[in-house]
Amino acid sequence: MRRMLARKAARFADAEEVVRPILDAVRTRGDKALLEYARKFDQLDRPSVVVKPAELLAAEKTLAPKFRAAVRTASKNIRAFAKLQLPVAKQAMIAPGVRVGQIVRPLDTVAAYIPSGRYPLPSTLMMTVIPAQVAGVQSICAATPRPVAEVFGTASLLKVDRVLLMGGAHAIAAFAFGTRTVPRADRIVGPGNIYVAAAKKLLAGEVGIDFVAGPTEILMIADEGNPAWIAADMLAQAEHDVEASAILLTRSKKLAQAVAKEVESQLASLPTAAVARKAIDKNSAIILVGSMDEAIEISNRFAPEHLSIPNSSLLTKIRHAGSIFIGHTSPEAAGDYASGPNHVLPTTGAARVRGGLSAADFVKVISTQELSAQALQNLAPAITTLARAEGLEAHARSVEVRING
Repeated sequence: MRRMLARKAARFADAEEVVRPILDAVRTRGDKALLEYARKFDQLDRPSVVVKPAELLAAEKTLAPKFRAAVRTASKNIRAFAKLQLPVAKQAMIAPGVRVGQIVRPLDTVAAYIPSGRYPLPSTLMMTVIPAQVAGVQSICAATPRPVAEVFGTASLLKVDRVLLMGGAHAIAAFAFGTRTVPRADRIVGPGNIYVAAAKKLLAGEVGIDFVAGPTEILMIADEGNPAWIAADMLAQAEHDVEASAILLTRSKKLAQAVAKEVESQLASLPTAAVARKAIDKNSAIILVGSMDEAIEISNRFAPEHLSIPNSSLLTKIRHAGSIFIGHTSPEAAGDYASGPNHVLPTTGAARVRGGLSAADFVKVISTQELSAQALQNLAPAITTLARAEGLEAHARSVEVRING
């Protein structure tokens, strides 16, 4: 069990060495370097990375009615949930004459990175753009490495007219530093491969990021249920990437054996079996535990990106998880696409310190304070005493000059 739950350390050192010269080149040579890398790595065959709004609109017109309906349904729920997440402005009088509060202001410019390698992800476009729109961000850019009608068309449906055809570390660098054609972003969000993750890690002090993501993962806790459903959820995670991880914790040996059998049966007809098989064999497991408390302890130690639990009675014991799926009819795929909560989630234990991408990631919460003359008089002894204890005499005098003058 310890071997299965001990995540492989992300091989960032090698990736960082690869991307470092790319970041430096884009920093110093701007668009010229960006175009060179886009042509080399993204097979860009046009004079600019900028996608014209007319091209986005043309892609929208090719979308099947069923796809449009799916985008509308998902967007509605993602938008509704994002509104719930926003911090709100508030004020309070916490002492006589001391009024404090907070105001909420959106970031100026954000960049959404949308992968389009093995699987193009229009769902990620929705998950990154819609919360930014809800937050009130005025300039929202999206980058994707190759033209995909579903991604371009979704951008048009969401009224994102600044789409850039670029990927990899050079795209992250362009947003971090800004070029003549790419605006400098306040924050870059969205998943990517190890080179994208390494670029975000190296540039985290230069630009805001969501988090540095590793391979995707799910941990499931179940003592009973439909083995076919549980196996399907494990494979849904495994098909993402050969490094993906799917783990089931159960007290039932009977369920464990049935799920293992179902995994094999479903793999036989799964179109993505070439990827899923490797993830199942290398990084996945069904683990028998002695008690539900032991399962919860293991889960909290693992801090999974996705956590599936049988019912809400366990929620009070869960301390660390990116997103929680409650009950047998709440599959992880629902969260990936349409239930509303964000699918851009912390991996490799980062759920110990934060949850998934949120509308709150696109705003600043700015504190305010307003003191009456009497309130300043009342606080003066505490302020001046603390200031002088720290050796900051001018701080103390800035208060005394107001109350003694």
